[in-house]
Amino acid sequence: MSPTLPQLTDARLTQEGGVATLTLDRHDVRNALTGSALADDIVATAQWVNRCAGVSVLVITGAGSAFSAGGNVKDMANRGGDFAGDVAEVAARYRRGIQRIPLALQDVEVPIIAAVNGPAIGAGFDLANMADIRIASSTAKFGETFLNLGIIPGDGGAWFMQRLIGYQRAFELTLTGRVIDAEEARELGIVLEVVEPEALAARVGELASRIAAQPPKATRLTKRLMKMAQRTELKDFLDLCAVFQGMCHNEPEHLEAVNAMLEAMAKK
Repeated sequence: MSPTLPQLTDARLTQEGGVATLTLDRHDVRNALTGSALADDIVATAQWVNRCAGVSVLVITGAGSAFSAGGNVKDMANRGGDFAGDVAEVAARYRRGIQRIPLALQDVEVPIIAAVNGPAIGAGFDLANMADIRIASSTAKFGETFLNLGIIPGDGGAWFMQRLIGYQRAFELTLTGRVIDAEEARELGIVLEVVEPEALAARVGELASRIAAQPPKATRLTKRLMKMAQRTELKDFLDLCAVFQGMCHNEPEHLEAVNAMLEAMAKK
């Protein structure tokens, strides 16, 4: 039996088949990740997904016109909320707050698709980059704008983006703080596809459903391998692949998939 959906404060979580969709729902503050409960909601969702065998894909999107505006600039101006206090207090608040998002999403066992419905700025851009795949609306914009405000990417953005598009391109975007449109983001390899706003939900749903139709245990193991390949030497990686493959060969879903393929081949 799948765990019940977690009770969220500033986001909505729905499940349809093997696809769970987390919608950031603070459009009044353009889905800012500070000064809201969205960090708590994202972490709770990540933990729920890992416990829920019935979920094979997690989609993250935003309500309203923005995906996420990142940090709450008004709180920054007032030295309030997450940005109040001395160096030690701010650092502790970052660790207890927004920095829980990259740690939680990095541990999510299923593929994550970011459906970027509008501007993804600062920490909102970084949130999109924490996903495995990004599909963007043509109205989306992306900006690593921290330096424009005299701060650094405190949520791990510098770690994620250079792994996504390489050091030089990530360096230029981060050090200039310029905002790019969806088409340039596609050219740089930040997003996989750009679609018109009215087609975004359907395209993401199509992709998510296709992934969710794959054998679920093998899907989770494959994502794990993809992540581990980034930090493991080849020999150690192959040893791990051998063990994971042994696990797959002993799963009922493997035989079901093989028999389905044999049946399809027999019909040709």
